[in-house]
Amino acid sequence: MSISRWPLLAVAAAAALAVLAEDPFGEDCRSKTYPPAGPTFKGTVPTYIINLDLPPSRRWDKLLSDKKIELKTVIQSIKNIANAFVPSGKAVEIVDTKLVRLISTLPYPFNEELKGIANASGIPLGEIVLFNIFYEIFTVCTSIVAEDKSGKLYHARNLDFGLFLGWDIKNSSWIITQELKPLVVTLDFQRNNKTVFKSTNFAGYVGMVSGIKPGIFTLTMNERFSLDGGYIGIFEWILGRRDGMWMGFLTRTVLENGTSYQEAKDQLVKTRLLAPAYFILGGNKSGEGCVITRSRQAALDIWDLDANGGTWYVVETNYDRWKAPLVLDDRRTPAMKCMNQTKQENISLPTIYDVLSTKPILNKLTVCTTLMEVSEGRSESYLRECIGSCSPW
Repeated sequence: MSISRWPLLAVAAAAALAVLAEDPFGEDCRSKTYPPAGPTFKGTVPTYIINLDLPPSRRWDKLLSDKKIELKTVIQSIKNIANAFVPSGKAVEIVDTKLVRLISTLPYPFNEELKGIANASGIPLGEIVLFNIFYEIFTVCTSIVAEDKSGKLYHARNLDFGLFLGWDIKNSSWIITQELKPLVVTLDFQRNNKTVFKSTNFAGYVGMVSGIKPGIFTLTMNERFSLDGGYIGIFEWILGRRDGMWMGFLTRTVLENGTSYQEAKDQLVKTRLLAPAYFILGGNKSGEGCVITRSRQAALDIWDLDANGGTWYVVETNYDRWKAPLVLDDRRTPAMKCMNQTKQENISLPTIYDVLSTKPILNKLTVCTTLMEVSEGRSESYLRECIGSCSPW
């Protein structure tokens, strides 16, 4: 699919203004949208086993054998966007030559897994590194952790991705958002033929954006916009400062090795990062749920569940909870309105799916919805589509 060579922000602004002129995007809180069906439901997500007993370079062979064409499509679109900024082709040349050198600086086993993905897909290693970098700086999401009257914990999220990454004027959609949907997979990470954790992810990305450690905790990651952003951390890494951890690598490490809610929380609070982030963590006991607001250096805020004190849910989009969200991107207010309207006595995965199906929480960037219930080890993911007049983000 070809994209315009207009300056990217101009395209995005034009698209946003065109849609804003028609509709404010909001709607009444949805109900009875579960089980998923109808025009907003675009399909279930396939499951692949990732065998942690295999050498890292071989773990992703089956998945990438199946998804290499779709991955090539997305990477080509990312390269097209880069060329729109730098028509000389220098940006792509940097990707294909300079980013390869970055692989030797990445920690084990992620460096070996990326090499294995490149081999299995036939895609140049530099482009695989680029694909993984994008998730450090371009993800916007809505995450919810809620506790019902019995103390059971639920965790769900809309994964929104593709902001400013090419607007398809003809189809009124973000190009990368649409092309990513065939890459969404549920990964069952196993050791000794037993599940260690499960994750909803994109084929080709070795970090984790969401996951469940059955019976122990659930975790999602949202981007936090900041002037001291992920691109600065990546530049520092390239220049030799490597005391921070990649966000996706940290969530993967916590999911793979964490043994309790508190241990996971401590790691997410204390580990120095390449990029600021929100970590949304749920446990398996009453009160075990929080939003951790992170700068690259430290935790700025920890917002804990306290059902007895009236905080029976937490909602995180991409803005600090003590600040008003951007007026053109207020998903927090409608999400809280719908959660309050649902009420604690009625909360469940189906009713949270209703909340995440309500515009503008569901929007043109929404790739999929993931629902998790830790005590039963339940995890479900569904591809989504915002139909009709929708917010572009």
